[in-house]
Amino acid sequence: MAVHGGSLSVMKETRRPTLIVSVQRALHLMEAVASHPGGAPAKQLARQVGLPLATTYHLLRTLVHEGYLVRTADGAYLLGDRVDSLSGDRRTQDRLARIRETLTSLRDELGVATYLSLYEEGEIRVVDIADGPRTPRVDLSVCLSQAAHATAIGKCVLAQLAPPARRDHLARHPLIGLTPNTITHHGELERRLGSTLAIDREEYLLGTGCAAVPVTDAAGKAVGAVAVSCSPAKLAKIEAFAPHMRAAAARINRALTI
Repeated sequence: MAVHGGSLSVMKETRRPTLIVSVQRALHLMEAVASHPGGAPAKQLARQVGLPLATTYHLLRTLVHEGYLVRTADGAYLLGDRVDSLSGDRRTQDRLARIRETLTSLRDELGVATYLSLYEEGEIRVVDIADGPRTPRVDLSVCLSQAAHATAIGKCVLAQLAPPARRDHLARHPLIGLTPNTITHHGELERRLGSTLAIDREEYLLGTGCAAVPVTDAAGKAVGAVAVSCSPAKLAKIEAFAPHMRAAAARINRALTI
């Protein structure tokens, strides 16, 4: 049966486009991640876009693998470098590269894993880690915000917060005991927060010590912390290198504010 040209044109105009559902879902997930500058966990993103959690995890893993998303150490998802490259945002790429270079340099200088955390939307998140075969990272099996009282990173940030903000954070995250060394009393924690160098002496994980120094903006407002992890035996040596850590924190602060 012959089809007239006019009829064919109408068919083309009314035909529904073929859509790839998985691509739509991935794009919606990226939009959801972009709506949370401080990052968001998979369960929250799944609820936001209305997807099953298993499907969400599959899509997130793919997007992380391709560089469009980044999964932080405490399980939150952030936009990755490749998103910036799509829009030609070289400034952000350069900033991330400088931060990574500083963390890597500190890792190599001290022979330990190094971390950068940021305090965003009332939570403490690890946003970058420089580790390696000889400098393994700490397994952050307990979310950092939930264990701020037991980590050098967390205590460093808590010490910089105004008392109302600190009380708010601790009210939302009770002082749970993770090891026999964990501080679980508010009075003792407040006394420890007065130290110029935040220290974790096997309080988060037995066999691991940590130290942290603050990262602040030009106005002196708390932003986050630069931290290192090592064996408890090496912690005393790391404490002696606190000036090196502070110099790295200053370089990262400049990168964040440019």
